[in-house]
This record gives sequence, C-alpha cells and structure tokens, in this order.
Amino acid sequence: MARSIDLAVIPGDGIGPEVVGEGLKVLTAALPGDVKLETTAYDLGARRWHATGETLPDSELERLKAHDAILLGAIGDPSVPSGVLERGLLLRLRFAFDHYVNLRPSRLFPNTTTPLAGSPEIDFVVVREGTEGPYVGNGGSMRTGTPAEVATEVSINTAYGVERVVRDAFERAAARPAGKLTLVHKNNVLVHAGHLWSNTVARVAEEYPGVATDYLHVDAATIFLVTQPQRFDVIVTDNLFGDILTDLAAAITGGIGLAASGNINPTGTFPSMFEPVHGSAPDIAGTGKADPTATVLSVALLLRHLGHEAEATRIEEAVTADLAAREAGSPRTTAEIGDALAARVAG
Repeated sequence: MARSIDLAVIPGDGIGPEVVGEGLKVLTAALPGDVKLETTAYDLGARRWHATGETLPDSELERLKAHDAILLGAIGDPSVPSGVLERGLLLRLRFAFDHYVNLRPSRLFPNTTTPLAGSPEIDFVVVREGTEGPYVGNGGSMRTGTPAEVATEVSINTAYGVERVVRDAFERAAARPAGKLTLVHKNNVLVHAGHLWSNTVARVAEEYPGVATDYLHVDAATIFLVTQPQRFDVIVTDNLFGDILTDLAAAITGGIGLAASGNINPTGTFPSMFEPVHGSAPDIAGTGKADPTATVLSVALLLRHLGHEAEATRIEEAVTADLAAREAGSPRTTAEIGDALAARVAG
C-alpha cells in the first residue's frame, strides 16, 4: 500500500468540477495522516477545445502517464460536435493507457428507489472489455452525403484481448461470495467474435473450478437484468454490450447518479482512471443540484485499486449510511452531500 498518492484530476465539463471537488473532499477525509495526497489539475474538455482546438495534446498525455491514478469528472458539451471529446479525450486515454478492464459495480443501496417490483437483492459487477470491439475506430464511409452512402464499423476482438479481460473477471468472481461468472454476448449471430469469447471462457474456466459459469445472449441478459437481477454476480462482456448493459444496470439500482466506474490497467503500467458514469449535465451545472455520490463511489474504487482497502470500504459504508438517511422532499446541495459524506468517513 502506497504511503503517497500522486493523483491527476480532470474536472472536465458541466457538473464535472463540482462533483470532483466533493470527491476530493471525501478522499482527503478518508486518507490516514501518514498518506500524502498530491493532486495535479488538467484543463481538458470543452473549454480547452473552444480556446485551442485541442482535445488531448501529446504533451499532456505524457504528463498524465506519470501519475498513480486519474480522477475524471465528466466530459461533454452541446457546443462541441458529437464524438470530438469522446473519441479525442476519453477513448484516447483508454486506448493509450491500455484500460482493458472497464469495471462497473451495480448495487441496490438501502432507501434507494428502483423501478423493479419488490426489493430485489442486486449486487453484481460488470467487467467490460475497454480497448477492443467496435469502439476502436476501424471503419469508414464511402459516397458520404449521397443517397448511396455506405458506412462500416468493424468490431475488433483478439484472442489476447479477450483472454486477459476474461481472466480478470474470473479473478473477481473467485474473490466474491457467490463465485459466479456470466458471459454475455450474441454468439448465435456474431459467430466469429462470439465463439472466440465463448471458447476463451470455457478454457479459462478449467483453471477456476470454484467459479460457476453461465452464458446469456445479450438480449436475454437485458430481460434478466430486469426480471431476475439477483442471478448475476460477475458479468464479462465486450465493449459495446458492456456499455449498454451497465446503463441498464444503473437504471435498476437508483440511476446513473449513483453509478461509479473504473477504467483499469491491471498491470500498473499506466495509471487507471476513475469516473462517474453520468454525463456533464450542463443544464444543472453551477446550480448545486448535482449529486456527487457516483464520484465519491468512484473514489472508493480508486482507493481499492491502489491498495487502500479499509479506506475504500469506509467510503462505501458512509455512502450506504447517507443514502439510508436521506428523506424524500428534502434535497441537499452538492456541497452539503459532500460535507455529510466527508464527515461520516472522518468518523
């Protein structure tokens, strides 16, 4: 466990700076006195793009490599053309730093509203492959802008890339009480990529006799996430299916305002990046209405990744207690929620 944390902070757009500020407040409260926290803020996002035309300059990418981890607020602004910031900043960071594990826990906290009937037990994690699939940008268009336009997006799946994320998912399943891994794909139609995933899971499963395995087509998985969410423990899937499933998972566990994520480089070769799943919400930026809980939970993931297990657990327990104590019709500001969580964490 490191006695210092060198953290890169990308506040980003919209509500990003507000929620990151509260996340840092809770992080500071959680760390013991002998752990030194150093933060470096990076001006990346819509403001910089408008001012300079840059999304992520090579010089900034090089500086980011030196940090232990990255905390990101939110990226996106309606004044920037779609895809510019997403591909030029978010995806570039994920690919450049080999964030091949996109980790998204989904848990239904006490006193949290779900659209599902009853009070189902929901506690699973999605391990989404983060560097392959159709997001790699291997595509193009011909006769663009004409009635005969042809567009392609090629999904890339490598044996190397699939196996390493599958192994990560098995390790996580083996460490959890339920010990179950579900592969989600569409191997009856996407036969080449689907069979690569299925065969890899079957082969690696032989090394984990204590982990039960299951397979679901992605369309069936969406049904069971709504009708039987308790059947899931660890889900492993590709980049596109994981992107879709995790938003549905957030919807059944209180909304994306409670959804945390980690873009993980398990080897430690590059810094991992932690961020709330929600967007920049420019319509409420600066109003104090943004809930920083997803960012705070992302801070817990960050700490656990860096070996600070006790501090991560304390943050999660503080969030659980805070959510349990919330009263409908008594909204709090962004800062008030951050203050309350920091106070609980500090004890």
